[in-house]
Amino acid sequence: ICAIAHVTAKTMPHKDAECRKGSAPSIHDPATRELSVVVPSYNEENRLPLMMDEALDYLEKRQKQDPSFTYEVIVVNDGSKDQTAKVAKEYCKKYGSDKVRVISLEKNQGKGGAVRTGVFSSRGKMILMADADGATKFADIEKVEEGLKNLQPWPKGMAISCGSRAHLEKDSIAKRSYFRTLLMYGFHFLVWFLCVKEIRDTQCGFKLLTREAALQTFSNLHIERWAFDVELLYIAQRLKIPIAEVAVNWTEIEGSKLVPFWSWLQMGRDLLFIRLRYMTGAWKLEEKKCN
Repeated sequence: ICAIAHVTAKTMPHKDAECRKGSAPSIHDPATRELSVVVPSYNEENRLPLMMDEALDYLEKRQKQDPSFTYEVIVVNDGSKDQTAKVAKEYCKKYGSDKVRVISLEKNQGKGGAVRTGVFSSRGKMILMADADGATKFADIEKVEEGLKNLQPWPKGMAISCGSRAHLEKDSIAKRSYFRTLLMYGFHFLVWFLCVKEIRDTQCGFKLLTREAALQTFSNLHIERWAFDVELLYIAQRLKIPIAEVAVNWTEIEGSKLVPFWSWLQMGRDLLFIRLRYMTGAWKLEEKKCN
């Protein structure tokens, strides 16, 4: 298995990690906004408006209360086949292209690939990953911000605060089938055994990173689909980046792209390969420097 993991390992799947110059915003440039919100979106024309309305309403009110607070929302259209891009562009027209940007990928890259694309184009001192379904109340950003502050002083300016649904686990189990519950526990065990031991909920899509932490983790990221969160946190632990886990409000929204059995199977394979490929040296961590 180690040999297969090593031989089949691909090199870094993206070129954006290298420092580049040009007119497009880049994470390698100095921050010009307080906050960047990256929203990966695949066939989200129906769910995206609710999330965007809630997020932008919060951000606009916060900016009115504190004029020094600046933000941007980056919607990454991950090769959608519906009207996701059109819906997102309506928010560009309403709020202006400086506050809302849409990046469209020709082919579907997976959630991890979409988030990475948005992160590499961000301008914020802080970068928030937020799911397009709006399952997490956007106002809970204040909770993850507090979690980030509590980690200070940040080594080399790096820290990560993760929203967590672990406190809701008992209620969610009561609503799930035994099969899905078994898959969930199996996945949690593999995450703990192979990769990340200190974070109970690695998959909540509500994570806040300092700009420096985002640069170092996403520049080393390989996994592009569902298990990318685990690799992200595995990289953070290897780089000794402090991580906070903060309870957030979460509601299950219909329309999930996660196919219970096959998605869990793919994630289980990815977890094993994350551990083996780093262990055998097929994947190596590199410290990235910006200009």
